[in-house]
Amino acid sequence: MTNAEIKKYREILEAKQSELIFLLRNREGIEIEKSPDALDEVQRASERELAIRTLDRESSLLRNVRAALQRIDRGQFGVCMHCEEDISVKRMNAVPWTPYCIECQEQFDRKQLVPDESFDDMLVSV
Repeated sequence: MTNAEIKKYREILEAKQSELIFLLRNREGIEIEKSPDALDEVQRASERELAIRTLDRESSLLRNVRAALQRIDRGQFGVCMHCEEDISVKRMNAVPWTPYCIECQEQFDRKQLVPDESFDDMLVSV
């Protein structure tokens, strides 16, 4: 991968990181509000659950983005964390924070492979 391509991906990842940090600061949807109407309580609980799931998904994505930025700094960006083959440009353009090539990702999704524990540890420590 050329320096220009890495610079382009770094800019994309940094912009995504800023966007996610901004979104994660908004936690209004998870506040608990009491209501005398039981139906309103159920509706608010459902909305709160959806907001919590969204925050969880965005937090996970932020960890992945930060891990990708760390891989750029270490010179490991664009290389699959499992098979150590280059990740296709098409996949990198679609999901620049991906740690895996499409083949390994599909195997992980089918639970045929167990993700590398050191990668999981790295995500947690970010």
